[in-house]
Amino acid sequence: MVQVIQFTCISSFIFQVELAEICASCERYIGTEGGGMDQSISFLAEQGTAKLIEFNPLRATDVQLPDGAVFVIANCCVEMNKAATSHFNIRVMECRLAAKLLSKANGLDWKRLLKLGDVHKEAGVTLEEMLATVEELLHPEPYSQQEICQCLGITQEELCTGILSQNTQDVTTFKLYQRAKHVYSEAARVLEFKDICDQTPAKAVQLLGELMNQSHVSCRDMYECSCPELDQLVDICLQSGAVGSRLTGAGWGGCTVSMVPNDKLDSFLSNVRESYYKTDARRAALETQSLFVTKPGGGAAVLLEV
Repeated sequence: MVQVIQFTCISSFIFQVELAEICASCERYIGTEGGGMDQSISFLAEQGTAKLIEFNPLRATDVQLPDGAVFVIANCCVEMNKAATSHFNIRVMECRLAAKLLSKANGLDWKRLLKLGDVHKEAGVTLEEMLATVEELLHPEPYSQQEICQCLGITQEELCTGILSQNTQDVTTFKLYQRAKHVYSEAARVLEFKDICDQTPAKAVQLLGELMNQSHVSCRDMYECSCPELDQLVDICLQSGAVGSRLTGAGWGGCTVSMVPNDKLDSFLSNVRESYYKTDARRAALETQSLFVTKPGGGAAVLLEV
C-alpha cells in the first residue's frame, strides 16, 4: 500500500518554495531564460483550489473557482522545444529592453531593473497607469539595436554582452511596445480573474471566460506566441460551447485550456473530437491523451509504502 503525504507544515512550505526556485534556475543552465510558473505550481498546488502565483518573493494564494463550469485541456499536437529555438528568449529580451527604456524614461535605476514587473513595482502606480505609460513612451514600430542603444546611451557591445542573451545577440529588431502592453494587460486580467472568483457575481463564469478570450487574443497578436493550430483549436473550442479558451504554457504549440459549462461538457468533447482530432490521422492517434477534463489537484508529495 502506498500512502501519499502532502507537504503541509510551514517548514515544508519553505522547502517547497526552495525546490521550485531551484528547478526554475536549473532551466537557465541550458540557455532558456525561463520564469518559474510551472515549477512553482508543481510544488505549491493543493487539491480543490486554484492558485494565484506571485514572485519576488514566491508566494501562492488560494483562488476558489466558481461552480457551474470545468476546465478542459486540449493538446494541439504541435511541439516546440524552447531550448532549441530563440523564440522564448527573444520575448524575454524584448520585455527586458522595454523595462529598461520605461524605467530610464521614468527616472528609475534602469541598469538594475530587468523585468516589467520590477518597473511597475518601483514606479508605484497601477497597472492601468503602466499601460498608459507604455502608450506614451514606446512606439508600435519595431526598435532596432541602434535605436535601443541611443535610448539607453550605450554601445552595441554593451547591449549585446550586458543585456541580451547569447542566442538573441543577432536579432536586429525588437517589438517592445507590443510585449510590454501584453505583459501589463495580462497581469491586470489575472488580478481581475481572482477578484471575480472572490466576489462570485451571478455571471462569474461568463466574465472569466471573457478574460480568457482576451488573454488568447493578446498572446496571439501582441506577444505573438501562438501558432495556427492553437488558434484553430481555440476557435473550435469556442464554437463547441466553451465560454473561454486560450493557449497555455510557453506557446508556439502545446495546449489550450477552455472553460466549459457543465451542461455543455459532453457535446463540447464530442464536437472538439470531430472537428479537430478526427480530421488528421496523427491527431486522431493522440486524441485519448490530448483531450481531457481537469480540476485543481495536489502538487508534489512524498510517497511512502506502508
